[in-house]
Order: sequence, then structure tokens, then C-alpha cells
Amino acid sequence: MSAAQQQLQHQQAVQQKVQASLAKRHTKEKLFRRLGFSAVLISLGLVAILFINIFSKGLPAFWQSSITLDIYFDPAIVKVSDKPVKTATESEQAFQQRSMQWQTEVGFINFNRLITNSLKQVLPDANKHRRELSRVVTSGERYALRDLVLANPDIVGQTRRLHLLTDANIDVWLKGNIDRSLPDEQQQLSPVLQRWAEQLAKEGIIQNRFSFALFMNPDSRSSLASAGLAGAFMGSFYMLLVVILLAVPMGVAAAIYLEEFAPQNRFTDLVEVNINNLAAVPSIVFGLLGASVLIGWFNLPMSAPIVGGIVLSLMTLPTVIIATRSTLKAIPPSIRQAALGLGASKMQAVFHHVLPLAIPGILTGAILGVAQALGETAPLLLIGMKSFVASVPATPFEQSTALPVQIFLWQGNELRNFFEARTSAAIIVLLVMMLSLNGIAIFLRKKFQRNW
Repeated sequence: MSAAQQQLQHQQAVQQKVQASLAKRHTKEKLFRRLGFSAVLISLGLVAILFINIFSKGLPAFWQSSITLDIYFDPAIVKVSDKPVKTATESEQAFQQRSMQWQTEVGFINFNRLITNSLKQVLPDANKHRRELSRVVTSGERYALRDLVLANPDIVGQTRRLHLLTDANIDVWLKGNIDRSLPDEQQQLSPVLQRWAEQLAKEGIIQNRFSFALFMNPDSRSSLASAGLAGAFMGSFYMLLVVILLAVPMGVAAAIYLEEFAPQNRFTDLVEVNINNLAAVPSIVFGLLGASVLIGWFNLPMSAPIVGGIVLSLMTLPTVIIATRSTLKAIPPSIRQAALGLGASKMQAVFHHVLPLAIPGILTGAILGVAQALGETAPLLLIGMKSFVASVPATPFEQSTALPVQIFLWQGNELRNFFEARTSAAIIVLLVMMLSLNGIAIFLRKKFQRNW
């Protein structure tokens, strides 16, 4: 065999090895792409399953059974004196005292009798089962009638058509969230109430209507059908307000100093290491800090949004600092050099040139940090925000709960047939708030984004 043939065979062997190697690499690349694509599909599928499960359970809770009744405000029952009117010679304190006495007088009226009298008009056999009448409408609706009288005493003697919430057990019965094949002694509704609920629903007197009570009422244990998210929503709002006012300015200012002005020495290195470590600390540790320091030492009120906001601010602060520093590092050094070369001071170069370019990233990091704080539960449990609060807080210093904690409390309620859907509805509200914050972050990033 000649040398030329041997060289040709050698080249062919090398080409075959190269082609085999390329084919092997292309096969691995295709496999990696397929695995990556499969991982994305699986992740999206699991997220879709989660959302479908939550929305399928939670959306029906936004509609609730209510009964339409013609309520006659019988003067024989609603015996109340005239509403106090301030006179010209009366002091404000004396007028407030008379008003409180009048409100107390209205509060002692038995408004349940007005409801039962109206129910007797639509239930022919109601007189035979008087004890069951009080279980048709949830007990919290008597306060709605009281508020009507307080707002307008002239309503006494008039008839008003009102939509009142039915009892929680009637709601789950009509929605089919209970096993109707169980014997009567194991049912939450008596046979009489079952028959009444079916009859009134068939006649259209009981209908599913959008539940404004879910958004307008605070939590309730005595009137489960009236339990709402108003108190938890306001508690979360006040906490987010505290986080925005504390964590965002402090975090941005600290990041600007560390990245642009701080000298590189052991002290700043120590600070940077501790900031990175704080970002990895479990959130429950911040709850312990708030319980021991803010409540134990500074005597701040327990279960107050101000304490929750400070705790969440401490937890969010490292995230804001790290995100802001990363954004500042991404600004090309030529921007700073050009500003300094034209005679600008270090302060002017940072605040007039670097910072405007970094605003999209800073806003994105800050809002994502705030959104993360919105969903935290563990630190709030340790500062007492799992307490039952039946009122809407007017200030950040009043007792309250938060949306994640409210979800935790409802999930463990004994009336699971009713609160399982209500828990999912609360999760939907929380998700909408978090997705809204994320959407705002994306919008601001695109709005202020600049190319260089």
C-alpha cells in the first residue's frame, strides 16, 4: 500500500471519528434541550394544576347564599327614642355621651325578632318550628339591621326589602359541599332546615349573590357566614406601607453608599458579608427578634401592623440592598468616568447620571422584596398576629391580623365544608395582590428603562 493510500485512509478514519464525535455531541445537545423543555413543561403544568385547584375551590366562595326578605321595622319591637341632636349650648363631651347612650339603647333591641317575623311570611309552617327560624339567617345580620336604624332612625315603621346572608350550613347544603346521603343525626342541618332551604331556593327567595361581606366584614366566630377579609386586608396594607417607608429608602441609601462611596476595607467587607448572610436567615428568626426586642423591650403593641411592618422591613432590607447594588454594578463605568471628566463631583455623577439609569432595576428589586414580605407568615405568628381580631384596624398601632395569617386560621376552622372554599378565596385575593405588585414592577422597569 502506497503512502498516499495510507494517508487517505488515515484522513478518512479521522473524519469518521470527528463525525461520530459531532453526532454524539449533537445527540447530547438535543437530549439536554428536550430535558430542559420537559422541565419547563412540567413546572408550568404543576403551576397550572395548583392554580386550577385553588381557583376551582375559591371562585364559588365569592358567591354566597342570601335570602330576600321584606323586613318590617315594627315600632313595637324597635322602641327607640329620638336620635340626639346637638344643641347650641351643649358641650361636645355631653353630646357624645348622649349619643353613646342612644346607641347603647339601640343595641339592646332584639333585631332577631324582625327577621323571624319576616321569615314567618314566607314559611307557612314556621310557627311549628320556631327554634329553627333563628338558624336560617346568620346571626351577624342583626347588626346590619341595627346599623340601618343607627344611620336612619326614620326607618322605624317602614318595610325594606333586604338581602341577608343565610347560615353557613345552609350555604354548604345548597352548594352541595356536604354529603347528603348521611343520616339526619349526622347532618349539620335538621330535616326541617333542609326542607326549608330547598323550598326557598326553588322559589328564588334564596339565591347565590356576590359576597361583598367577604371584602367588607372582619373575621367572625359567632357568625361564620359573615366572616370576611377586611381586617386582614387592612393589616397587610399597613404592614406594606411600613415596609415601603422603612425598608426601601434605607435599603437603597445603604446600597448607594456601599457601592459608590464606601472605601474598600475590612469593615465594608464585613458589612457586605453580613448583608449576604442576613438574606439567607430564615424568616422565623426575624419573628423571634420582633417578639423579644420590639414587644419585649420597646413595649410596642402585640398583634399590631407597626410591629409586623418593622419585622418584615428587617427581613426585606437585605434583599433591597443586594438588588440595588447589582443594578448599580450593571451601569457601565464609562457613565461615571464621563461625568467626572466633565467636572462633575462624585455626588453629582452618582445622583445625576448613575442613579437615573438604575431606577428600573431598583424599583423592580424593591417591589419584588415588598411582594415577598406580603406573603410571609412565620414571623407574624410569633408577634401575635394570629390572634382573633373582630374589627378593622384604623391605624397601624391597633391590633390586626394579615392575609397569610387569616388563611392559616381559616384553614384550621372546624366547619371545613364552608371554610375550605373561603380559604381558597383568600388565597386568590393574596395572589392577586402579589401578581399586581409584580406587574407594577414590570411596568415600571419598562417605563424607566434606558439604553446606553
